[in-house]
Amino acid sequence: MSELCPRFEKAMQIISKRWVGLILFELLEGPRRFSEMESNLPISGRLLSDRLKMLEKEGIVNRNIYSEFPVRIEYTLSKKGESLRPVIEDIQGWADEWITPEELDNEK
Repeated sequence: MSELCPRFEKAMQIISKRWVGLILFELLEGPRRFSEMESNLPISGRLLSDRLKMLEKEGIVNRNIYSEFPVRIEYTLSKKGESLRPVIEDIQGWADEWITPEELDNEK
């Protein structure tokens, strides 16, 4: 059990970092260009870039560069990132069942 706790803590640090959940949710739909994600998510370009670099470093996101003009860069989930699909879908299901509209209004 002592080995599980640090691993669990590391996993929670990664996926609970602000905006990471929404970025992963976006990438579950398939490959995305930076500009697509930037327009679909309520996040600054600088912060999106920072989070994508962190996720790439963790091996969760792949950055694919295509030799076109202009150069096309797409982000996809790696095998490690794709393995988070059931976790994210379960969180979405839990939120749909247990988070009320009133709770969302209280956040504003």
